[in-house]
Order: sequence, then C-alpha cells, then structure tokens
Amino acid sequence: MTGAHGDPIDGLDEALAAVDAFDRALCGGLLRPRPDEADALTAFAASLTGTPLATRVAEAAEKAAAGAASEDHFLTLAAARTALLGAVHDAVLLRADEIAGRSRTDADTTAEATGAAAVPVLAAARSWLGDLVRAGWQGIDHEMISGAAQVVSAMLPNPELRRLATLLDGFAAELAASCPGATLERVPARRWGDLWSRAMLLTVPGAAEPALTGTATGRLLPLGVDVHEHSTAAQAQVHAVLEPADGSPPRLVRAAVSVPRPDTVVGAGVWQLMRPHMSLLAAVSEGRSMQLTDMPVTAEGDLIWSDEHASAGAPADAFATARVALPTAAVAPTAALDRHPARIAVPVFLEGYGTAGGGEEELTFTVAGTPLGVDTDRIPTAGPLTPEAVAASKACIALLRWDAGAFRVQPLAVEATVRRKNVAVHAGGWAGGTTDRNGVKAEKAATDSVAALRERAGRLLRK
Repeated sequence: MTGAHGDPIDGLDEALAAVDAFDRALCGGLLRPRPDEADALTAFAASLTGTPLATRVAEAAEKAAAGAASEDHFLTLAAARTALLGAVHDAVLLRADEIAGRSRTDADTTAEATGAAAVPVLAAARSWLGDLVRAGWQGIDHEMISGAAQVVSAMLPNPELRRLATLLDGFAAELAASCPGATLERVPARRWGDLWSRAMLLTVPGAAEPALTGTATGRLLPLGVDVHEHSTAAQAQVHAVLEPADGSPPRLVRAAVSVPRPDTVVGAGVWQLMRPHMSLLAAVSEGRSMQLTDMPVTAEGDLIWSDEHASAGAPADAFATARVALPTAAVAPTAALDRHPARIAVPVFLEGYGTAGGGEEELTFTVAGTPLGVDTDRIPTAGPLTPEAVAASKACIALLRWDAGAFRVQPLAVEATVRRKNVAVHAGGWAGGTTDRNGVKAEKAATDSVAALRERAGRLLRK
C-alpha cells in the first residue's frame, strides 16, 4: 500500500451534510413537515444545483416541504440522495485506489430497464415505502410495517425480484423491532435512509437486474470470504483473482451466495445453508483454485455463480495469490446502485506492519508510518479467525473500507509465526467443512439446529 490518505477530500463534508439534512426530514415524516424539516429539504435540493437532477429535485423538495409529494417525487428524492452518496463513494474510492496502488477500468454499467410484467407488485412496494416516509421514522407502528409482508410474499416466487424482496423483508424486520417509532430514543437515520432509498430505486423495473457482459474462462484464485449476516438472511462473498485462459491481464472478481437465515441458525450453521449452492466454498476451505468455463460475469466483476461452469483446480495458497497476483489485478467499475461509501471493500495485502492496541482498545496496524484501524467486529463467528490471531499476525489479506470518515481494514486471513512455522488462519476456513476441533463442535451444534428446522418444514409440507 502506498500513498498518503490523511488529507481531507474536497466537498465530502458538504455532500454528507446535505444527506444528513434529508435524513432529518425523514425522521419526522413528509406528510406534515415542520418548518425545520422543510428547511432541511430545501438545503438538500440546493446541494444538487448545477446537476442534471437540479430541476426535478427542487420540484420534489418543494412538494415534500408542503406535504404534497407523490411517489414519483419520493423516487426523485431517493435518486438524488443516492447520487450524492455516489459522488462521495467515487471520491473515497479514488483515494482507496491510491492507497492500494491499483488502477480501475472504465466501462458502461448501465442496463436497460425490463421486467414490465412485474410492475404491479413493484408499484405496491413503492406505495408501502411512500407510506413509510409520509409517517416518518418516529411515526411508524406495527400496523404500518405489517403491510410489507404481503408485498414480500408476492415477490418471492419471482427470482428477478428476490433482491428487493430480501431487502424489504429485512428492512421491515428492523422497523418492527423499533416500533412504535414515537418511543425511539435514537433513530438510525443514515441507515434507514440508505435502506429506504435503495428500496425505492429497486422498484424501478429492471433496476435489480445485473448487467451481464459476457463469460469468464480461466483459473480462479480465492483470496478470502466476507460474511454478511442479518436476522433474516446471510451472504458469503468470495473475493478472488481471475487469470483468464486467453492470457489477458488478471482481474479482481467476486462470487456470492445468499440464503434466508432462520433465527435459530447461528455461527457455523450459515455454511450449511450456503454449501449446497456454491462449490467454491469448499475450494476456499481446502486451499484450492477452481477452473471456470464460460461462467457468466457482470460488468462489475460479479460472477453469476453456477457449479455447472466450475470444476476443482490445483492447490492455491491465498497468500501467494495476494503477494503475486493481487497487486497487478485490474478492478472493474462499480454499478450505479452500488456507489455508496459503506459498500467500499478493496482487497489489499499488508505485510511488515506494526500493531498496537487489542483487547478493550481498538487494534491498529501501522503501515508505512500510517495507522489503520482494524475492524475486528466484522470477523465472523463462523470461522477460526479471531481478534487475537489478527493481533499476533505479521501478514494480512484484508478489505480496505471507509467508516466514519477514516479508512479501516477488515481482515479476511492472517499469517503468523507459531513455533517457528508460518501458520495461516482464514475467516472462511470452515466454509466447506473442517476437521478443526472447534469447527467440528460448531458444525455439530449447527447440524442439530438445521436438521430440526428441516424436519419441522417437512411436517408442515406433509400437512
């Protein structure tokens, strides 16, 4: 990693202040905005002056300030908020690429909207989201939140709508856990504003469809696994380097698997839900590469994983990949809807750093004289990697993230010296199964829980 990153980024604070102004207005609701909320909407619209959205946003903000906004106006405001955070994303990502010493390719990631047959259920979702912001986060109640259930149920049978369905389901669950809104001591305004804006834009037909640009053939070298867990869903995202068979330069790619997650499945149990859907998880655990043949891939470098297009490859050490292939791997552009600073996750390899903190204090790596906070809270419980192992490490494969105005690293794997031997520990070490004693114990507990759920589901189906 090279380059300084302590200098302020021009315009960043102003853009985030405009987003915060809009989020304040959503707290009280847009049915009868108070004078201060109306002023916040005006300030938000002013931040878009000089952009192609300026006229439409000004009109939408004026209508919203008067309590007369329609769902189309809400959609415009959601698009404007997303555009502002997209600009923040681009500025921060440029700095992250400077730090990592990596270039990014340019490409058109715009997809034409399709899916007209799904318009009625998308309109129903937009109507529910409109009701939410009219009431405001402080005005939500269980009756209002329950309206999402019917919309989600109607979407789930359609694979093209499951992305939005999962988002709405999780969002509704969060809101329901906070009802009634009038009693909330603290509103997570930025997070709920993010979820609402993203959901509104996904109600546009075709917005959730990936922009496929072709297929990938070659050797896939896994770097590590990033695990995301929510009360209703879980996802494993494998970051890897693809060495194309045609001899073109290597590039960074991702492959993800997402599954619904019942409350009783915790820890290592999430792997049992995911394994049947992605053979790549076994390759990660076993330290192997995979050979891809005509695997569909999007313009953003996301593999649309299908086991039919993959086969087991030769052993491949993730740290060897990080040392040799990662520095020269090209990075794909970011999709329009994914341009958000919270979604920045740049794979990096760190070595020879100093460590400080740990325990109750935040762990810090000092790289080339610059301290970087280590986000140990993101280390999944479904793996052998621990904060203690990270603190004792001498090399690390990580994701460079941007959080609360500063860059931090999320460890995916570390290397340490144990009894004069190099030992690697991976966050996704149990992804495909394990013989590790702690892993076997966690697997046993998860197996019992998953088996009980399957038996219960079988009884319901038989009835």
